[in-house]
Amino acid sequence: QTQLVESGGGSVQAGGSLRLSCAVFGNIYSTYYIYYMGWFRQAPGKEREGVAAIYTGSGSAYYASSVKGRFAISQDTAKNTLYLQMNTLKPEDTAMYYCAATSHDIANIARVLVESEYNYWGQGTQVTVSS
Repeated sequence: QTQLVESGGGSVQAGGSLRLSCAVFGNIYSTYYIYYMGWFRQAPGKEREGVAAIYTGSGSAYYASSVKGRFAISQDTAKNTLYLQMNTLKPEDTAMYYCAATSHDIANIARVLVESEYNYWGQGTQVTVSS
């Protein structure tokens, strides 16, 4: 069974950086099994939103406009790990961050940051950015 375990969250001042990791357990890193992996976040009182996604076959990355230019998603298939490098953090980035994966191809690129497209989820790691 596939399991996703996030780490790397914490508290940081505005302008700082954090790198989140998502360890993948199970034979997930096969391009015939997992097509996309992504990072989502949920702030208190708000819906979960997509932050970044990566097509595991090619490494093509997609970002929400709110984080583009500040965050970078990457994968290390040898280590079965997904990363999210977060730079120039802002208080509005404060949220629980979740790693996700999908075992079906997403035909419409516009949906790569849509929560319902993903069927594997981690438990989340908290990121708090203070002003």
